[in-house]
Amino acid sequence: MTRLTLLNARLPDSAALHTLCIEAGRFVTQFSDPAATSAFRDLGGKLVLPGLIETHIHLDKACIMPRCQLQEGTLAEAISQTRNAKAHFDEQDIYQRGAQIIEKAIMQGTCWMRTHVEIDPQIGLTGFEAIKRLKADYAWALDLSICVFPQEGMLNNPGTEELLCRALAQGADLLGGCPYTDSDARGQIERLFTLASQWDVDLDFHLDFDLQPEARMIDCVIEQTRRWQMAGRVTVGHVTKLSILDKTELTKLAHALATAGVQVTALPATDLFLSARDCFALKPRGVAPLATLDSCGVTCSLSSNNIGNPFTPFGDASLVRQANLLANISQLGTPADMLRCLAWISTASARLMRLKDYGLAPGCHADFVVFDVASASDVVAEIAPPLMGFKAGRQTFERPAARLLT
Repeated sequence: MTRLTLLNARLPDSAALHTLCIEAGRFVTQFSDPAATSAFRDLGGKLVLPGLIETHIHLDKACIMPRCQLQEGTLAEAISQTRNAKAHFDEQDIYQRGAQIIEKAIMQGTCWMRTHVEIDPQIGLTGFEAIKRLKADYAWALDLSICVFPQEGMLNNPGTEELLCRALAQGADLLGGCPYTDSDARGQIERLFTLASQWDVDLDFHLDFDLQPEARMIDCVIEQTRRWQMAGRVTVGHVTKLSILDKTELTKLAHALATAGVQVTALPATDLFLSARDCFALKPRGVAPLATLDSCGVTCSLSSNNIGNPFTPFGDASLVRQANLLANISQLGTPADMLRCLAWISTASARLMRLKDYGLAPGCHADFVVFDVASASDVVAEIAPPLMGFKAGRQTFERPAARLLT
């Protein structure tokens, strides 16, 4: 049985240094056999955090910028250009591009990931099959949850619903939605709730992805979440419409989300890149206001969404960078604010994804990351790179600290 003892570990809620024991992939108070041998690792006062959590990413369409022509930078262009590129995807191509991002994410401290996979008659289950292989092949370092969704619409795209159900039958973990691409946005939402109930899976929607007050669909999601009693099992991503609400209306809606148990994911890199393209002076930020939502009791996360495609032409899979970006956008500057941003890529994200035994306490999975910072808030404030990471007590990567050569 593998045992590991971590010496001089700094924990996020304590100034003292601690000794952490790991046995059979979990943190333990003490080893089952005190006389048994253990490997030792002296962390020298470095900070230990639970592994980071990517709650919303698209591995199947990552790293395709060389195949696309970016001119307008709009959402419509991104959808169109990706659709054209998707016509030439095959399983190995998707696997290789997805592997690039997964490996970067692992080395940025990510231990859990929820990826959205496009399902439609054009691509069929090709992307899903590739992502299933990635899930199996990288399980040594990362838990990958697969959310299948109809990017090209569902009610207006015959055959899509059947393919979604086939993917669920073959191991997809949850259902996603993209109502704004459907001829009947409300109808898609209602149908997906019905399917989620039948398959007993969670839901994660791409929702209200513009800065116009009209045709808001978040109220429909709240209504359906209540109807189907799915509190804590429904997430909405983007929801950039929330950024145009005044404080009174936003607070009222936030309390409705919290009461219904609808969770929110902000995707700052994508939403900044695509939003307000028609504005020049006083350009809106157009990113979901997590600070207000969180203060009202909404479970929140932030994530990367896309990397290297027309939705987001850049990115390095660093969730810490995304947290720092959101802090800048939202004008969050105190150490307490930095800890909130950190929670949106860790502890709050664990609640959103309903992870069990997440953390550093005895009994939790020994999935953790080590940073060379004085405090947990400095991870976000300094965009600190992780030095090493572990999955089930096994080291998965290392990044030696840079040093000056005088």
